[in-house]
Amino acid sequence: MPYNFFFRGFFLHRARLNSNGTKYIAVTGGVISGLGKGVVTASIGRLLKSHGFSVTAIKIDPYLNFDAGTMRPTEHGEVFVTFDGGETDQDLGTYERFLGETISRSHNITTGQVFGKVIENERNMHYKGVCVEVIPHIPEETQRRIEEVAQKTKADFVLIEMGGTIGDYQNMLFIEALKKMFLENHPILFVHVVYLPVPSNVGEMKTKPAQHSVRALNELGIFPDFIVCRSKQPIDDVRKQKISTFCNVKADEIISAPDLETIYKEPLVLAEQEVGNKIMQKLGLTNHAKPQLEEWKKFVEKIEQAPKTVKIGIVGKYFDIGDFALEDSYISVIEAIKFAAWKHNAKPKIKWIDSKQFEKNPEKLKELQELDGIIVPGGFGSGGVEGKIKTIQYCRENNIPFLGLCYGLQLAVIEFARNVLNWKDANSAEVDENTTHPVIDIMEEQKALLEKNQYGNTMRLGNYDAELKEGTKVWELYGKQNKVVERHRHRFEVNPKFEAELEKGGMVFSGRNPQRQLVEFIELSDHPFFVATQAHPEFTSRPLSPNPLFDGFIASALKQQK
Repeated sequence: MPYNFFFRGFFLHRARLNSNGTKYIAVTGGVISGLGKGVVTASIGRLLKSHGFSVTAIKIDPYLNFDAGTMRPTEHGEVFVTFDGGETDQDLGTYERFLGETISRSHNITTGQVFGKVIENERNMHYKGVCVEVIPHIPEETQRRIEEVAQKTKADFVLIEMGGTIGDYQNMLFIEALKKMFLENHPILFVHVVYLPVPSNVGEMKTKPAQHSVRALNELGIFPDFIVCRSKQPIDDVRKQKISTFCNVKADEIISAPDLETIYKEPLVLAEQEVGNKIMQKLGLTNHAKPQLEEWKKFVEKIEQAPKTVKIGIVGKYFDIGDFALEDSYISVIEAIKFAAWKHNAKPKIKWIDSKQFEKNPEKLKELQELDGIIVPGGFGSGGVEGKIKTIQYCRENNIPFLGLCYGLQLAVIEFARNVLNWKDANSAEVDENTTHPVIDIMEEQKALLEKNQYGNTMRLGNYDAELKEGTKVWELYGKQNKVVERHRHRFEVNPKFEAELEKGGMVFSGRNPQRQLVEFIELSDHPFFVATQAHPEFTSRPLSPNPLFDGFIASALKQQK
């Protein structure tokens, strides 16, 4: 038996003798970035939930930013907002969607947070005068945060996704934390996700990059329990046996994860390979339930068999990164569209629209008639704003279903003020500080923060209440509830000074925050579907329960087809 097989088996056995309480599964990645570790992690979590376990997930991000809030979407992808106001990595959104669980900001651990806390502790004499060093104090603080999540959630399983790729120096200290937990007899399994390319000039799936990735992980003291192989097509037994031989992992613990038409089929693919049962076996869990995936199977079948198509345009600005388009900038919006479309037995066909083209050539606005509905999502700054305003005007005047999210609401108010109330210079103070009609303005407390250059985690963030106006479309969409809760991420608000005249002109303020009387929802009653919100309802939309605003928007878009 190979040397590392012996020690790996010895330590695993010792760790699992103490398998009561929370179990941990650490997911690492190798070969290339962008493999879909988040989807693998979330799919394992969904599978464990189907066995009757409670599950939560953590993402460790090896960047010095304290959180994702000050990062460009084209740099890092979407900023996902948690219910408690955390600006986090987009993988937390993937976890919430797959698991159907609400996850807090503490589930996103960054290098900046960990180093910051260690330095704070040192300044406060927390370490009682000892020499503070990168090792062991950074791994210890990381482990403390992981265990804190376990204690607060009391979950049966805590999944830990390691950001970056094995071999990156940025995540080595976090690997030390996972290794430390393993050596301290925490019941922890390791899943390593690798990529198996098929070079076009060769035509054969190659395993060598995966072998090198596993070896790099071994050199850090981690021996994976499972290797998940991402590839264009399912891997064959020849490849499995080769990886098994060179990576010291049993062939039946090498999991095939090919590209799929929908990522939501991944839990079913893992279930077919009995991944859940294999995890239970390694942890000595014998009394677990059989996986209950019938509802999820029906959901996937609905996706694959949807007979209709609905064409939705997203008019945004965070698309381009060099010669490529970054759909991750709006990943929650995309998924929310999908969930609502699938509910109505339709496949969404999404068109990315750069609003700047309408500024250069307004005639191109006529192309919007080809679409069944338009969404203007969140954003910041003045880039492409006039094109978005023209888009909203065209939707309003031509009865095209429109859904505005955050900045989309603000621009809808500006468009209405300009073209219905004839306030031609109406604008947001964010774009034009000198406008005589700042129908969108910044809150006074936000002004004070910006004057101090305090940008990080200082917006109106997380859950806020909204009281809905009876008889409105929004009220009906939310099941005639008088109060709803949605997540927020913005600084600018509808200016109360102009609300009376906007209402007199025909704009309906269908929801307000009761604590501050801030406008949360607007709509037009003489339009098939013209609704906008200051919130980000995409963050609370789920595969089996689409957010009501997206549900109503898609229903209206399909009705417009007829």
